Amino acid sequence: MIPIARPMIGEEEKAAVLAVLESGQLAQGEQVARFEEAFARFCGVRYAVATSSGTTALHIALLALGIGPGDEVLTTPFTFIASANAILFCGARPAFCDIQPDTFNLDPESAEAVLRRRRAQGKRVRAILPVHLFGHLCDMPAILDLAARYDLLVLEDACQSHGAALDGKKAGSFATGCFSFYPTKNITTGEGGMITTDDEAIAERCRLLRDHGQRRRYHHETLGYNFRMTNIAAAIGLAQLEKLPRHTEMRIRNAAYLTAHLKDLPHVIPPTVRPGYTHVFHQYTVRIRGDRDRAVEELRNRGIGTGVYYPLPVHHQPLYRQMGYDDSLPEAERACREVLSLPVHPALSQEDLKTIVEAVASLPT
Repeated sequence: MIPIARPMIGEEEKAAVLAVLESGQLAQGEQVARFEEAFARFCGVRYAVATSSGTTALHIALLALGIGPGDEVLTTPFTFIASANAILFCGARPAFCDIQPDTFNLDPESAEAVLRRRRAQGKRVRAILPVHLFGHLCDMPAILDLAARYDLLVLEDACQSHGAALDGKKAGSFATGCFSFYPTKNITTGEGGMITTDDEAIAERCRLLRDHGQRRRYHHETLGYNFRMTNIAAAIGLAQLEKLPRHTEMRIRNAAYLTAHLKDLPHVIPPTVRPGYTHVFHQYTVRIRGDRDRAVEELRNRGIGTGVYYPLPVHHQPLYRQMGYDDSLPEAERACREVLSLPVHPALSQEDLKTIVEAVASLPT
C-alpha cells in the first residue's frame, strides 16, 4: 500500500530526542524556546508561542484576541472540525461562509454577505478565521481588506500550510497565525502547535494562557491551561524545520508530476495553484467527476492510500445540527461529495508516482 501520508523521521530527530532524554529536562524549556525562535524566523514574524497542539493554539489565540461569549467568528465549514470548535471553546459561535471552488478556501464575498446579514440580525461578528486548506493560502489581501472595512480581528488557521506563501509572504505572517505539528502535517513534533504574531501583547497573553495563567511559578494571574509543548516535541520540531524546505520542494515536484499526468483525464480535476501563490501540498486534493466513493475503493484495491478531507462539512456535523445550524453552503457541500486526496508526501518514489497515475487513469468514468 502506498500510504496517503508518512512522517519523515530520520536519525537527526532520533538523536535530538535522545539528547533531551539524557538531559533530564523533558518539559517545556530551552528546546521549546529555540524552536519558537526558529519558527518565528521561518515565518518572518517577531514572536512564536509553542503549544501542545494546533487545536490548543487556535483556542488560546482566539482568547488572546479577546473573543468570548456573545461574539461570532466568520469561518469556513470545509475544514477539520477543530477550526470551528476552537471558537466554541471561547464561548463564541462560528458564522459559516461558503468556499471558493478552485482553492477550497473561504470565499471573501460569501464572508461579506454572511457578515452583513448577521450584523443586520443584531449579531456581534468580531473576527474572521480563514483556513489555509491543503497547503494553499486563502485570498489574504481580500480578507484583510474585508477586515479593515468592517473592523474585524483576523486569525489565520495555517495548520496545514507551513511555508505556504503569497508573493513570498508566508502563512502566519499576515495576521496572528496558528500551526499544527500533528504526524501527518508537513512537519511534525508528534503532537504540537504554534502561534505566530508580530504583536508582543498577544504573544505574552498566549504564553500566560498556555501555562496556567502564570508568568512566574505559583503566581497565577488569570484562568489558564496546561497547553505547553515539551522539550522532546520541540527537539523533533527543530530537526524537522531544518528539513522543511527540501521536503516542500519534493512535495511541489511530486504534485507537478501528478498534475501533468492527470490534467487531461475527463474524470479528474487536479488542484489549482493561483498565480503568485506557493502551494506546499499538505494534501494533493482532486475533484472526482462521478462516483468518488467508488474511486476510493478502486484505488484501495490497487494499493493506493487515499483520504477524503472532508466527507461532511462542519455545519452538517451532528454537533452543529443540534446547535441549530442549517445553512445552505452549496460549494462546500459539493466539495464534500467530490474531493479525494492522493499521496504527495516526500517519501514517494518515482515508481510510486507512476503507480498512482496509472491507477487514477484506470478509474471507471
